[in-house]
Amino acid sequence: MQKSILSAVLLLAVFAAGCSQQSEKIFNGKDLSGWNFVVENDAVPAEEVFTAREGVISVKGEPLGYMYTKEKYRNFTLHLEYRWAGEESNSGVFFLIEDPSKPFPKGIECQLKAGKAGDLVMLAGADLNEYQLPAGVTERPAFPVIGKAGPTGEKSPGEWNSVKITVNEGAIGIYINDVLQNNATSEVKEGHIGLQSEGKEIQFRNLVLSPA
Repeated sequence: MQKSILSAVLLLAVFAAGCSQQSEKIFNGKDLSGWNFVVENDAVPAEEVFTAREGVISVKGEPLGYMYTKEKYRNFTLHLEYRWAGEESNSGVFFLIEDPSKPFPKGIECQLKAGKAGDLVMLAGADLNEYQLPAGVTERPAFPVIGKAGPTGEKSPGEWNSVKITVNEGAIGIYINDVLQNNATSEVKEGHIGLQSEGKEIQFRNLVLSPA
């Protein structure tokens, strides 16, 4: 009897552990209740820039700003899809956000700018261990970049692209359309996740977070 009880307890523990590591939708598909917003100079209300409808987040692109999760996350894999609503332009996915300040947070950006998707950009003093100043440069740029590994096969406006960002104890991996484009390491291990408004309208869907 005691052996049976012990086995049942162990099974319940395994089940509970599995449940605690299930994937999480950080966008519920209906509204942006799980997010905070930054708009440069508070130029317009946030709801004029960031909207949600039928499972899609639309980010206007102007004015400059970003939306970010109310929660901080550590050791995760983030999957999402994005597309340009019209003309291809500029945007990014922020992560490991330490300080959600205006208009750029202290954190790391997975660049989505057309032709540059997969670059890693260090924002507001954030750092990555692999970054080195370019030859001949003596002063750190305002937005240091670790360039992507190669062509990303970004799709035409109106078509959905996939992004996967992995963070595991500061070790970062960036995949664009299933191709590994970047690796780096950060001393920062957790932070908020954000979606940028910059340039033209961009749309996001299927934002899913799972254990790293």
